Amino acid sequence: MAQQRYTLGFVGIGLMGQPLTLRLLASGFQVNVWNRTTAKLAVVAGAGAKVCGSVSELVKTSDVVILCLADTMAVEAVVMEHVIADGAADKLLIDLSSIHPEATRRMASQLRAACRMRWVDAPVSGGTAGAEQGSLAIMAGGAEQDIQIAREVLRPLYSRLTYMGPVGSGQTTKICNQMIVSCNVLVIAEMMALANSAGVDAAKIPEALAGGFADSKPLQIVGPEMADQRFEPVKWRVKTLLKDLNMAVDLASKQGSAIPMSGLAAQLMQLHGSSGFLDQDPSTLIKLYAQD
Repeated sequence: MAQQRYTLGFVGIGLMGQPLTLRLLASGFQVNVWNRTTAKLAVVAGAGAKVCGSVSELVKTSDVVILCLADTMAVEAVVMEHVIADGAADKLLIDLSSIHPEATRRMASQLRAACRMRWVDAPVSGGTAGAEQGSLAIMAGGAEQDIQIAREVLRPLYSRLTYMGPVGSGQTTKICNQMIVSCNVLVIAEMMALANSAGVDAAKIPEALAGGFADSKPLQIVGPEMADQRFEPVKWRVKTLLKDLNMAVDLASKQGSAIPMSGLAAQLMQLHGSSGFLDQDPSTLIKLYAQD
């Protein structure tokens, strides 16, 4: 794989995958694409992506295969049913999905044993805005030489890529990230609802706390949306946070670590999701606390 001559294959053209693919195309990469729902390929195809009829075709015609899928089950289905059959020693898989570190290590080992294809786990943080602006934070795990390829290939997508260690380390770091994000969003929703019920104009809270010790990016992003009851467009979903919190609980159990706050956050997120908000934006969490 000669420098700057990689042909990329991108699997998963969804909320994140579409803007990421568009940025890769705009940076001059040749990008092959595949998505389970073909209608979602129209925009990237119009921007110059080559639509493949199967994952097999994509793997065979790409130097670097990039996955951006919903969960561990989706990644496992693509890798174990398709990629592993057509991978090769000169190819690299970069997984941008947020999945279980244990499953990541297992699949990476199976892929390498079957066809010597290498694996970098590179989950991202920054949401759709970061994807569109190329300002994502990426936490990566893998062999150092493969991380260097990932840095080059993913450069149009990130403001920071941090090498965290061997395969699986990126996914563990993303779980840590999501523990903070989820607990933060929940307490913002709780606080905004309390401010409203106490007669305070909650819309002024983000401005009042800006620059102080309680300020945060989530407060400045979701706070105004909660105050205005503005939940569209969906930037990311409640079920995404719940999936990551459940992985945190499972990982903590296996490590013998106590995570009571994240465990409670998972229960509250599950309660909100069971009320019909799984596919809604996390800003809707204010409804969990708001009084009619």
